[in-house]
Amino acid sequence: MKASALIITLALGLCLALSPSHAQAGAKMPRIGILTPVFDPYPPLEAFPQGLRDLGYVEDQSIALEYRFAEGKVERLPALAAELVRLQVDIILAEGDDAVRAAQHADGTIPIVFLTGTDPVGEGFVASLARPGGNTTGVYFNAPELMGKRLELLKAAVPGVIRVAYLWRAAPNSAPQLHETERAARALGVQLQPVEVRDPYLFDQAFATIAAAHADALITQPSGVFLSRHTQLVALAARTQLPGMFPEREFAEAGGLMAYGASLPANFRRAATYVDKILKGTKPGDLPVEQPMKFELIINLKTAKALGLTIPPTVLFQADEVIQ
Repeated sequence: MKASALIITLALGLCLALSPSHAQAGAKMPRIGILTPVFDPYPPLEAFPQGLRDLGYVEDQSIALEYRFAEGKVERLPALAAELVRLQVDIILAEGDDAVRAAQHADGTIPIVFLTGTDPVGEGFVASLARPGGNTTGVYFNAPELMGKRLELLKAAVPGVIRVAYLWRAAPNSAPQLHETERAARALGVQLQPVEVRDPYLFDQAFATIAAAHADALITQPSGVFLSRHTQLVALAARTQLPGMFPEREFAEAGGLMAYGASLPANFRRAATYVDKILKGTKPGDLPVEQPMKFELIINLKTAKALGLTIPPTVLFQADEVIQ
């Protein structure tokens, strides 16, 4: 009887040891730190945990996510990056060049996956796009030349436009974006009127400056801070009756006239695949930096009608999506 009881006990113990829940409890759950300069909530970021779920990860069961939002104050990013290092995260997902820089300075060994509109080679984040080297790789999605295409599309959609306000924030990647927009403006015969936003809470002041300059239209610099406040920006553009060209589709969906750029949620889903490969043992320096192959043009015809505009058929024909 004692031998039988011992066998049963050992068998039960073996079953428990081999059960998924028991094995999971004993294993170290990977922890991913998310570092971003934007405000919480930030809808495009929701695509990242969705991408992880598609790859078989379950939040708080097989993977943990630690979010750190700088709330528009990029000077907070180094301290937030240091917090993630102290938490001993396995990977840092860094959005934007300021976040990448903060993560790299905080620790030289934790793998970093970035989403950035800044040239990662020019900024020194990676050695090359094909062979990043080091502990950093990711997605580069907003090359400066896209600004010229955005201005060209805006001019085609609003043929009478002469003065275009350019809303921007000072950052390391601001100069190339501004210079490319200025170059395109000269080629198109447009007067560009740069208006800097020094504080993300002062959009009203920026739009008062734009109104005083009698701008005919608006174009905005790609910025995570702007995107996290996209509904406010679109409302201000509507109040001042300004046709706007924006970098992300979320602006057009919220009522902006036009948007042209890569899908940010798609980029966050791509970032999830980088995280998966790194967790499975691939070195970040061996994963090539990706660039989007597709850029989408979204046009909001409801907004066009409210502004008294008729979008030329040649522009509508280029649209990937038309919001009625």
